[in-house]
Amino acid sequence: MNASRGSRLLWLGLGLVVLLVAFMASLGIGAKPLPMDVVIESLFGTLRGPEATIVLQSRLPRALIGIFGGAALGLSGALMQTLTRNPLADPGIIGVNAGAGLAVTLGFAFAGITQPYSLFAYSFAGALLTALLVHLISVKGAARPDPLRFVLAGLTVGAMMSGISSAIALLQPHVFDRMRFWMAGSLDVGDLTLVLAAIPLICVGCILALALARSVNALEMGVDTAALLGTTPVKTQAATLLTVALLSGTVTAVTGPIGFVGLMIPYIARWAVGPDLRWMLPFSFLYAAILLLCSDIAGRLIAVGELRVSIVTAFLGAPVLILLARGRMAGRAALR
Repeated sequence: MNASRGSRLLWLGLGLVVLLVAFMASLGIGAKPLPMDVVIESLFGTLRGPEATIVLQSRLPRALIGIFGGAALGLSGALMQTLTRNPLADPGIIGVNAGAGLAVTLGFAFAGITQPYSLFAYSFAGALLTALLVHLISVKGAARPDPLRFVLAGLTVGAMMSGISSAIALLQPHVFDRMRFWMAGSLDVGDLTLVLAAIPLICVGCILALALARSVNALEMGVDTAALLGTTPVKTQAATLLTVALLSGTVTAVTGPIGFVGLMIPYIARWAVGPDLRWMLPFSFLYAAILLLCSDIAGRLIAVGELRVSIVTAFLGAPVLILLARGRMAGRAALR
């Protein structure tokens, strides 16, 4: 789709309005519905009592991580899909979630981590190390970066790390008991301090993603073309990989793994504003945040006991993945 500048700005403006509405709704909707005046007074500190506690200590952390976590997953997906030239790509394709999960499993099993910041550090370190390992495997012995090789390396490393995590958890029941809550994927973190610690890292990742937009755009046109345009393919791929790890790893550390957000939104962004990352990234930031917030709200309303947000995004994302896969297979068949 060749979107005009006016239509792109319209999409972004609409996204800002909807995001604000979703943010306020996230603060008011729950097991105990709260009117908007209570929510606003709680945010500005003019209200005290149990209702203000609910807003500030329970719903505000999950709303903030919904915004910044969703944005991080959306940006990661947009970068991965453009870099690999594969609309089925998702941050999980490079094994970030699996690497974070393995690091947390090792921390639970052998270091006895209990503090939230320890969990954050282990998850983030696992994501970064996994991203570096995937990059090294994909470029070793290759004359030029190969998107297919990159994807296969990520899938292989992710599968290996998931297997190790499962083995450790099964051998140590106390580790399994702790991992099952983290692996479920939820915005209900209940710790504003942890969320506020994650936001600066996500903001750094967002800035890096925007800075890489032009180079990744060039790389999508092919390695030779990118080199003629002054882009260094290996450096661009490495920087993009680290940015994706920073964004996805930070979110995963706080919420646990949440899938399909990075798959759905960049695909919609490409349809709405075109393939240029300079427009796709702002669109993905806004609408991935909206998707995650609305999925969290839906999880509160659908079931009395509240569905985890990862379950809601899976219900939404699975049909999209099937449609994309069928479209790609039909396209290949037509070329034969």
